[in-house]
Amino acid sequence: MSVSEAAAGAILAVVYAGLALGFLPGVRMNRAGIAVTGAALVVALGLLDLEEAWAALDAVTLVFLFGVMVLNAQLAQSGFFAAVMARLVRFAASPFAFLVALVFGAGALSAVFLNDTMAIMLTPLVVLASRAYRVRPLPYLLALAAATNIGSVATVNGNPQNIIVGSLSRISYGRFVAELLPVAAAGLVLEVAWLWFLFPEVRSRAPVAHGRPFRYRIHRWLAWKGGIAAAGMLAAFVLGAPYAEAALVTAAILLVSRRVRSERLLERVDWQLLLLFGGLFIVTRGVDELGVLELAANMARSTPAFALLTAGLSNVISNVPAVLLLAPLVPPGDEARWLLLAAVSTLAGNLTLLGSVANLIVAEAARREGERLGFWDHFKFGAPLAAVTCLLAGAWLLR
Repeated sequence: MSVSEAAAGAILAVVYAGLALGFLPGVRMNRAGIAVTGAALVVALGLLDLEEAWAALDAVTLVFLFGVMVLNAQLAQSGFFAAVMARLVRFAASPFAFLVALVFGAGALSAVFLNDTMAIMLTPLVVLASRAYRVRPLPYLLALAAATNIGSVATVNGNPQNIIVGSLSRISYGRFVAELLPVAAAGLVLEVAWLWFLFPEVRSRAPVAHGRPFRYRIHRWLAWKGGIAAAGMLAAFVLGAPYAEAALVTAAILLVSRRVRSERLLERVDWQLLLLFGGLFIVTRGVDELGVLELAANMARSTPAFALLTAGLSNVISNVPAVLLLAPLVPPGDEARWLLLAAVSTLAGNLTLLGSVANLIVAEAARREGERLGFWDHFKFGAPLAAVTCLLAGAWLLR
């Protein structure tokens, strides 16, 4: 390796360290800023020219993610997610019933509307509801964080890393769901059982008169429009429509409105996440130019080694960068390994608080509500759950 390549490798190592930590000491940069800066350095160091960097962007993934974000923005604007949560609370009379409703409700919503979105929308509501049930919020915050990860395994549009896998592998939506929905369902059952074992206070089935733990406004027309658009998008996926095109058409339909200004929806789009993805595509291509992936390929020739590498990288550099790095190692047409990459990168996110963006969102949103979700609180719950669900996914997919 030449001196220039060694220097480039060292710089990219710093970039991935920043992506893992979410910051770089001494500068005010988040993951999106670090990824964009890393992409610029890849070009500046001569690993790629500007045209090659542009070609490294995967338009299918970026457009697909944008379309889903616009759909989520429409539903959030309408009060849809708060209304769903209110119904869950209304029908769950006891602390244990609330736990079950929360785990399966958040899991199902995450499978359709992105796990990070559910973490943002539901955390404040979970804190208010748990206080109404007169139980500490911690077990319910853990339940929400893990359920958003586990539930999102089930579909291509459940989380950002699944979107990448679906876009690159071209696995049909129906095939993806048929293989990974059982993994998600079993994982949610295991989650409820593990929480029941760890936290005696959630076992109570005694009815609690909790009243109305939170207020919300529902704009019925906007909610209906968003719901119909979501159903149409999912139907298009099932019928074999290209993911990006279906999501983009859905977004366009929602942006045409006489009631909501389009900028209101576009303001809710997570542009930083899109920039993060774009930067990561370029940085990953730069890593490929250094030959690092050849070393990783030698380390992950066997399927168990590939799964372990996926789980490890997902917790070291986060799951989206890990999937982008490992995607080139999947042999063409190997659907089982693509699905294993999607499942393990997501389920391993429950291992530590830092393993998933959804975990961090729940912890930060809970802090703003005056509640604490610490690293060790999460680790004692999440590590065993991640290990068991990853083993379950491997056994199912490689059966």
